[in-house]
Amino acid sequence: MTATAEVPRAPAPHRVAIFAVVAMALLMSSLDGTIVATALHAIQHGLHAPINWTGWVITAYSIGLVLALSLAGKLSGRFGRRRFFLASVVVFATASLCCGLAGSIYVLIALRAIQAAGGAGFTPSATAIITGNFGTARDKAVGLFGSIFPIGSMIGPIFGGLFVSYWSWRGIFFVNVPIGTLLIICCLRYVPPDPNRDPGPDPDPGPDRDGRARSPLDLTGMVLLGVGVLALMLGVSYLGEAGASASSASFLAPLIAGLLGLALFGRHIRRVADPFIAPRLIAGRGFGAVNVINILYGGAVAGMLALVPLYAVDRYHISVLGSGTLLTAEGIAVITLSSLAAMGLRRTGYHLPLYIGSAITAIGVAGLAIDPGGVSHYAWLAMTTCVIGIGTGFASPASRNAGLQLAPDQSAALAALRSTGRQVGQIAAVSITTTIIAQSAAPGQLQARVFVAVAILLVACLPVVARVPEHRGSW
Repeated sequence: MTATAEVPRAPAPHRVAIFAVVAMALLMSSLDGTIVATALHAIQHGLHAPINWTGWVITAYSIGLVLALSLAGKLSGRFGRRRFFLASVVVFATASLCCGLAGSIYVLIALRAIQAAGGAGFTPSATAIITGNFGTARDKAVGLFGSIFPIGSMIGPIFGGLFVSYWSWRGIFFVNVPIGTLLIICCLRYVPPDPNRDPGPDPDPGPDRDGRARSPLDLTGMVLLGVGVLALMLGVSYLGEAGASASSASFLAPLIAGLLGLALFGRHIRRVADPFIAPRLIAGRGFGAVNVINILYGGAVAGMLALVPLYAVDRYHISVLGSGTLLTAEGIAVITLSSLAAMGLRRTGYHLPLYIGSAITAIGVAGLAIDPGGVSHYAWLAMTTCVIGIGTGFASPASRNAGLQLAPDQSAALAALRSTGRQVGQIAAVSITTTIIAQSAAPGQLQARVFVAVAILLVACLPVVARVPEHRGSW
């Protein structure tokens, strides 16, 4: 059944304050994905943990996002965007406080997954808040979301270094508590309650917001998706370990379990009346192309960028501090270009920025593999990552709005699905690349070849853009 589009309501008052509230939440979640990177050494020694388990402080957050994002999209639509946004802030801030108090690496890893579950609720609920309160300007506001995530990724390592140098690694978690408190106060003050929903407690199981009987949550679908994604991520993560083998039972067992879980999930959602994720949102007309673009040009490219500092050290022997600043220009480019592209989206439509942005991104990724000769290696890498940022920023608003416009009433679920795809693409890209270079005597040279292979893949997949439904003008 084709869902009817949600009729845009008149813009809500305090739109700037509303956008500031949801933007701060998205920034906080994005920042926490990278802020831990510079604190790993301090965490390892502070908790007397082995390095392989310390690395899971980052992995647990990524996997937690993957598992919770789709569930968050469903729950946001069911319980109301503002209410679910507030609940997500509470979970995130509380888990952050507990992370700062953790006395064991195993407890910290578990709490990071819970923290990610709270952060996963920000994207779908924030997107739904914007689409419900910005009227006909919602496409521009949603497009500006693309500038928030690179800011968090860019400043995360910087803030992590400052906290570790001048306070403690625990401070990177404690800082979320006052920010979360401020978000709750501002949300209650400025974000309007959901339409047709009383702001008081919700005595389940009554009717849903549109008056229909509320169906139970698809627990079977949640379990199957969770098992499938978690098993595949464990298998991919194993491939990132030194000495890992693709023929090992440690890889094949989770791979088989993951593929079986996802196959059963796909079979299940086609057979139930109210599935966890509607099949059409995954591979329906238009949706499949948008999802491929998000996984490949969003997630996989982000994974390649995350490995640029390692590449700079291995191939060109750039200092650790210098390599950590290489992505600054990329982040600025994404912020600038995504803002400009969002403002011009009604004129350009979706195809033009997707084609141009994706092609520029491929050129930048290929450029990383080139030895510039007489040019400064640092300057060359900074310039090529900036090119990637230009391409990513130019295409981001189009890829974000193209999916949402296909089903505006499913904005929360689609935002969650987009973020899930990006996380899967990023984790897969990082794990596969590190597996390839792990045993090499010249990892920098081999990583350059990986960049070339990824650039070729990006160019080969450009025809997918033609399958994205085109649109000009407002929604």
